Amino acid sequence: MIVQKNEARPLGLKGAFVLSPMVFRDERGDFTKTYTRQILKSIGVEPYFCEEYVSYSKMNVLRGLHFQTGGHAQAKLVRCIKGEIFDVIVDLRKSSPTFGKWAGVALSEENMLSIYVPRGFAHGFMALGATNAVLYKADNDYSPENEGGLFYADPMLGISWPHAPAITLSEKDSKWPGFAACAKFDYSSPRK
Repeated sequence: MIVQKNEARPLGLKGAFVLSPMVFRDERGDFTKTYTRQILKSIGVEPYFCEEYVSYSKMNVLRGLHFQTGGHAQAKLVRCIKGEIFDVIVDLRKSSPTFGKWAGVALSEENMLSIYVPRGFAHGFMALGATNAVLYKADNDYSPENEGGLFYADPMLGISWPHAPAITLSEKDSKWPGFAACAKFDYSSPRK
């Protein structure tokens, strides 16, 4: 029996969407289709992913906010497959009506939601479960020379991260510039 259908709903930032999976459930258990080419096409995305990553994080680890610059910019499809995360994206596209805005979504193994992050966005997440695994696909090859970042706690953005007694952050993530000084994007991404 189908208990939930695939759908895409806008996230409030131009080109960003939350995807609900199709869930089939019977006496044996569940089978889940996380996305389809048709769902992605319906939001203007021609699906093409060339890299896939899995990130494992302990509770209160904050990763991000990251992006790739120039011709190495990446669109991502992100899903939490174990535990729970608070996933955050920031629009860095100067020509976008939502430039400088952020959105956050709780992703978990229970809700099985995915977030589509267009090119030109910074992306990061805070791990909320005891153990957490995040699966994400990218539409462009990673380039260390084109790695960029945005400081997660820049007061100019005012991101409402979940309260934690202490956040674990990499040294690199603690040194990213704030929004005013970080790299921005001058284009409208061909892959949105």
